[in-house]
Amino acid sequence: MALTTLLVTWRASSLGQWIVDDAAITFAYARSIDEGLGPVQQPGADPVEGYSNPSWLALLVIGRRLGLFDHGALLGVSDLVLYPKALALLCTAGVLACVAAAARAVFPGRAWAVTLLAGGVLAANLSYVAWSFSGLENPLYALTAAATGALLVRAAVRDTLLRPAVAVSAGALALLAALTRPDGAVLAAAHPLTVLLFLRRDGVARGARAVALSCGTFASPYAAFLLWRHAAFGLWVPNTAVAKSQQVPQLAQLSSVGELLTYGGWVLALIGAACAGIALARGGPARGALTALLVPLALTLLAYGVLGRDWMKLYRFATPVWVLAAMALALAAVAVWQAEHPRARVLLGCALAGSLLLSVTGQAAQDRKFVHRPTLSMCFVAERYGETFNAYARHLGLRDATVALPDLGGTLLTSRLRVVDVAGLTDRRVADAYAAADKAALRDYVLNAVRPELLHVHAAWTRRSGLTPPVLAAAGYVPLYIEGDGGDFVRADAVKDPARIAALRERVRPALDDMVARMRPAGCGPVLRAGEGSPA
Repeated sequence: MALTTLLVTWRASSLGQWIVDDAAITFAYARSIDEGLGPVQQPGADPVEGYSNPSWLALLVIGRRLGLFDHGALLGVSDLVLYPKALALLCTAGVLACVAAAARAVFPGRAWAVTLLAGGVLAANLSYVAWSFSGLENPLYALTAAATGALLVRAAVRDTLLRPAVAVSAGALALLAALTRPDGAVLAAAHPLTVLLFLRRDGVARGARAVALSCGTFASPYAAFLLWRHAAFGLWVPNTAVAKSQQVPQLAQLSSVGELLTYGGWVLALIGAACAGIALARGGPARGALTALLVPLALTLLAYGVLGRDWMKLYRFATPVWVLAAMALALAAVAVWQAEHPRARVLLGCALAGSLLLSVTGQAAQDRKFVHRPTLSMCFVAERYGETFNAYARHLGLRDATVALPDLGGTLLTSRLRVVDVAGLTDRRVADAYAAADKAALRDYVLNAVRPELLHVHAAWTRRSGLTPPVLAAAGYVPLYIEGDGGDFVRADAVKDPARIAALRERVRPALDDMVARMRPAGCGPVLRAGEGSPA
């Protein structure tokens, strides 16, 4: 287990200090909650559930209260980077401990082989590694999925699925998963479906009681949480779900599961499926274990398939799928290997090694591209938007200014301005406009109701929001820096001396050209706090 944890951590080191910017939105909420301001993005903002990971948020708040998070640096590395990566390391060790626990129930003498194989498959998968160490809630979600799989495997092998302790544990794990990611609620069906698969005629009454206990353990506290959410924020779902306009799932969306098979490697998937088929056909403990494990795997695959397409690269939402698939592959392969003669074992070992090599080779191009330029980083956003717009306000003499922009996490951690989220994750009015596909309402709110002194849009956000340069010009905004079809803008009538705008425009261009070109700063520095900033 220690070796495979080190393998995953070594692979994660290729991404250096990268933390994805979306994670920093939760960091900002953790700061506000710990400072007694409540669930707000920054002091003075309205309460909005601009996060969708309450349990992960709770771990960040605890870390901050203990002085481990958002306080400083160790050896020059910000604890905003170190603490979430340390949590990811612990969760990774927990995932592999769950694999080992499941394996010991089936192969007491070969649990090490199952753990080594599953850990090797996970370490080879940059999608799992990158998003587990991204600062987001993925490692905790992966741990709940692995724990659910291990619980069901052990219960199926030992014929204890109907015991109250197993039912309560399954419900509690599903609750933790649902509070870690909204789609984690799908794991609430894992225990009931597994009970249904293993139910005998003489155990219907006991099975019904166990299912009721599992569902009650999940549903009662989750319903209480939903009632609190509605009372606190006026919504039954996170504001992030409104902003992303998640539609009713369509059957055609399940085709996205095929992308995971392509990335993970079709040959590896086929060998895993073949081993699983052989193990299921032969019976014995491995049959029950795999049957139970395939239930949460199927549920997480279904959840992945019905989620809306994610703009972030490398399959961010697939983390629990990778964990459960690796566990199933390892259990099936060892089950077949154990029952075969030496020559067949050698062939199976070569097939697994070759397919894993093909999988890594097939992923290599995507992986290299991601490592070279990973999804938008917290450190870049802190520098490009937080510090830069602080400096704009200082140079232009803007006091108590507001900035509207779509890249939020690092901005919230460093901005001394009032921040309005053009992406809508932390702004109810913007989220409602996106949900209604009403660009006119969004433009009216931003340009007339908020009327920020400073504003930034770029790429897809220019088109999606309708805040195009002509629209901004008509509203009285002039550019400070042009970036593609958008850029940085200032409201002309907010600046007393127009000559300052032209002077600042010339001054910042070289520094911002360089910043935008490299996209990835060396690090965040020791601490991210609201300050003056210095773009040039």
